Amino acid sequence: MRRLWRVPRAEPHRPPEKGGNFVTVTTTPRIALVISSSLPLLEDESGPLAAALTERGGLPEVHAWNATGVPWSDYDLVVLTSTWGHNDHREEFLQWCTTVPRLTNPANVIRWNSDKHYLQPLSEHGLPTIETTWLEPDRNYNKRDLHNRFPAQEEFVIKPAVAISAHGSGRYTATDADSRRYAINHAHRLLGEGHSVMVQRYIPEIDSHGEISLTFFHGTYSHAVRKEPMLSPGSEVVNTSSMAAEVSAHRASNVEIEAAQTALAFARARIPGRSVTSRPLLYAQVDLVRPSDGPPLIMELELTASFVHESCSPGALARFADAIMAEARMGPDSQNIDLA
Repeated sequence: MRRLWRVPRAEPHRPPEKGGNFVTVTTTPRIALVISSSLPLLEDESGPLAAALTERGGLPEVHAWNATGVPWSDYDLVVLTSTWGHNDHREEFLQWCTTVPRLTNPANVIRWNSDKHYLQPLSEHGLPTIETTWLEPDRNYNKRDLHNRFPAQEEFVIKPAVAISAHGSGRYTATDADSRRYAINHAHRLLGEGHSVMVQRYIPEIDSHGEISLTFFHGTYSHAVRKEPMLSPGSEVVNTSSMAAEVSAHRASNVEIEAAQTALAFARARIPGRSVTSRPLLYAQVDLVRPSDGPPLIMELELTASFVHESCSPGALARFADAIMAEARMGPDSQNIDLA
């Protein structure tokens, strides 16, 4: 077993006691913080978060999700903190999620959120999202078919439906013959590898204003950051292990917060196994872009990894630690049913 960080245990662990409709943990909660062993350079919040949990009376330990010999069922709570790279082993990761009794966010949420097809029902429900054309590998598109499905004007983005950050994404110009040819080859390659492909109009305001990422703990707005653009014209991101978006503090407007809350309310009601009576998720992030001619557009919901960008959001890690301790002591949500 690879144990990356551990706090000395203060007392023997005892099983939780049942009370009412949920389990109340009456002992010092034992909490596992889950990271990825493949991208250790991005795991720099696990140590500070563990320290914050220790200050609050928790017993945190840090493990990679695919480490062997970890007794996941012994923990009062297992929190996915920064599991970057899981998309490369999605089915294995999802199978692991179903074996962890106190995983948060829970396995049914992770399955729904780890494939960006979730954007389709948001759009069909009338929520403002970026216009997307979906290309499925079982359609056996030839290159002419792809050419006919790309926008005729402006810039557009090619990306796989299962990916983290901008991995596998490319930005192209519709009216440039060379750029369009590169886009066709990019999409054709992804489809040939079995990926569903998204074709989206590139929102030019991303270049000037970036993306806005808003974070919520138990449904309550915590903070926001601004992410710098990651795609340059004519470029494809092929390796997110060596790069990440640059972020800075952002003061979210009421319009941005309301747009994010609306998206999360929809997800709460529509994720299989969840309903309006389900407890708000421990953590959630909503990525938006602000076009000049309309409301904020939903780019993504991030309900899997919980990187909070403490460096530009003072106090965010403390609020996250408070939420984790509250979640551990409330016990499982009886209104969330894992249907996997």
